[in-house]
Formats: sequence, structure tokens, C-alpha cells
Amino acid sequence: MEEFVNYILQSGNLNTQQIEFILSKAETLELRKEEYFSEAGKIPRFVGFLLKGVTRFCYYNNKSEEITHSFVEENNFVSDQQKFEIQMAASDYIQAVTDCQLLVFSKKNWDEIGNTIVGWKEIENLIVKNCLLKAIERRSPLVSEDATTRYLSFLDQFPGLVNRVPLSYVASYLGITQQSLSRIRKNIR
Repeated sequence: MEEFVNYILQSGNLNTQQIEFILSKAETLELRKEEYFSEAGKIPRFVGFLLKGVTRFCYYNNKSEEITHSFVEENNFVSDQQKFEIQMAASDYIQAVTDCQLLVFSKKNWDEIGNTIVGWKEIENLIVKNCLLKAIERRSPLVSEDATTRYLSFLDQFPGLVNRVPLSYVASYLGITQQSLSRIRKNIR
């Protein structure tokens, strides 16, 4: 819980009473490895903060291939925030890559926080902006770099993650085949 409180305090000032109110609106959710937090075609039920574990955002392309386009590690928000806010069906899947523990807020409770705490919308906007910037910073280099450089950047951005997630997800994220990833890993050892 402390990590969550520290995270939201980076986006704005809240007093103890407001923090306690926010925490009173949260529930803990356990996800087993490979379970979905949110599914494409369904309205997201929660916005969550990842206390433990790793999740990934993925979708299926027009060839029915599964594509991983981002990972979220501990102490970060996990949600399709825009679809959650307007209660619209998600276009991505959010899946637990490892066993996960999340602090989650239902739409009703999230809205109640926004209607009760003055300035919460600004805090929420900063949180969303931070999440988007992280995603862009991590994805942008993948467009122009060669496969080896992309893998080295991945290792730099996600230290230790390569040991926690299947290499097929890493290869998909990097836009290469698993065989190519194996060659790259062999060549840089």
C-alpha cells in the first residue's frame, strides 16, 4: 500500500484523511499467471495498481497472431483508462504474466473518489499522462532500431524482466521471432 500512496502523492498533494478515503475505496485482487485483468471486447471493470507481479497488454492482429505491445511491472497503474472512464469495450487484453496482486477500484468507487476529493481529476490526469509517457518512451525506440539494439534497450528498460516472462512475449514485444531472439541472446553473451 505504501508504494501506491507514494505513487499518487507524486501527482498531487493529499492529506491523511483523503489518502485513507482513497484506500477505503480499494480492494485487493489476486490474479493467477495467464488470467486476464481485462479482455478485448468487454468493458474494463477496474482500474488497478500493480502491487506484485507483471502484466502485459496484447492483441490479435489480422493474421490471428498474438502481439504483446507493453509490459507493466510492480508499482504502476494497470488499466485501459480511457475505455474504463467512458465504459467502452476494450480493444486489448491485459493479462497476468506472473501471479499478480493488485489494488483495484471499481468504476463506482473511482468516480466517488473524483466526486469527493477536490483536485482528484488533476491527479488522475497526471497519473494517466505519466503512464502514457512511459509507454511512448519504451515503444518509440523500437520503431527505428535494429533487433539487437531493441533487445538491449529492452534489457535496460526492464532489468530482470527477461527472467520473469516467457521469451515468446519478449520476442513479440520486440517485433521479432523467438528464433531471432535466441540468436541475439546467444551472440551478446
